[in-house]
Amino acid sequence: MRSKKVNNQPQEITDYPEIDPKDQNAIECINEIFMSPLTGSYNWDYIVVEDRIKKLYELGKELNWNVSSDLDWSENYPKDKLMINYDLFQTPESALRGYDDLSDEKKIEMDRHRVSWNISQFLHGEQGALLVASQLVSCAPTFNAKMYAASQTFDEARHVEGFNRYLKEKIGFQYPATNGLKSLMDKILTDERWDLKFIGMQIIIEGLALAAFNNMKFILNDGLLKQLLHYVIRDEARHVTFGVNYLEDYLKTLSKSEIDDRAEFAFEACVVMRNRLISGDVIARFLDYTPEEAQAAAENTEQGQNFRTLLFTKIIPNLKRIGLLNDKVMPKYEKLGVLSYAELEDNFDIDWADMSKPYETQEEIERFISNPHH
Repeated sequence: MRSKKVNNQPQEITDYPEIDPKDQNAIECINEIFMSPLTGSYNWDYIVVEDRIKKLYELGKELNWNVSSDLDWSENYPKDKLMINYDLFQTPESALRGYDDLSDEKKIEMDRHRVSWNISQFLHGEQGALLVASQLVSCAPTFNAKMYAASQTFDEARHVEGFNRYLKEKIGFQYPATNGLKSLMDKILTDERWDLKFIGMQIIIEGLALAAFNNMKFILNDGLLKQLLHYVIRDEARHVTFGVNYLEDYLKTLSKSEIDDRAEFAFEACVVMRNRLISGDVIARFLDYTPEEAQAAAENTEQGQNFRTLLFTKIIPNLKRIGLLNDKVMPKYEKLGVLSYAELEDNFDIDWADMSKPYETQEEIERFISNPHH
């Protein structure tokens, strides 16, 4: 296998080549190098505290699922059918200028690109989470946190495997990470403060992931992809719960200036990430829009608006709970029009019975999506 080092990720859409796995010399591994000044810690007492973090770690061990054997990869969604259920949107696709003029074949191609764009962002984000979780094993200050971070690292590897396999086998191409997502991952991975990594990954990126995955799961027609997303969602719920419960106690020990610094970082991350999974790339590719017009159109679609709402309803209550929604940043969230979400329940009085239940089958997931209140 040949290694190619680059200064930034490739920006073009990547088609997956047909490579004979036996021909290792034909495979090119693309690496971007980053330097991280980690401050690690040993834990020589190995004290296991019987608390929520320990219980989450035990659940992580019990609820492992296998990408290869727990999903039916022989399922192939029809190539002549739309993967997104546009009937769920009150605003039709015809509201996009020129969409009705596309042939049925072009509409299906555009639909595939939309799914690929979203799943590609999921894939890149999960790689970032994989790298950050692995860092937390070294730099988390308590034994319980190290053990949980180790279990989360395996979860994130499984997510990367699943999204990568779906893109390769079912879509055939991937999009690069958005500049916003890439810049936030760069910041988190190269910062030496372990708690900033917690805030960036467990609260912002994982909170965003829960919003994005849930949004995507409910608008898809492909049962296999819905099942993959559902399983990932259940893992991510544990990860966010870990971050909230761990940071809630730790941040109380910091000075006001340290709290202000972390609150500002969380706000800036929210601003960057609110458009992470809203992009005009696909609209500009298929319709007669400039990149700027396409981005504005994408942000104003029903899916884009729903996503932003889901994002902040997940993240704002958690920031409030851990003490990062203070007087310095509250006016900034007010300007974004999302401060009212702070009054929502934070959803982290854990329902252990729900979190501990076995993973659902594809048929059970479909029934729940069709009738979520039963």
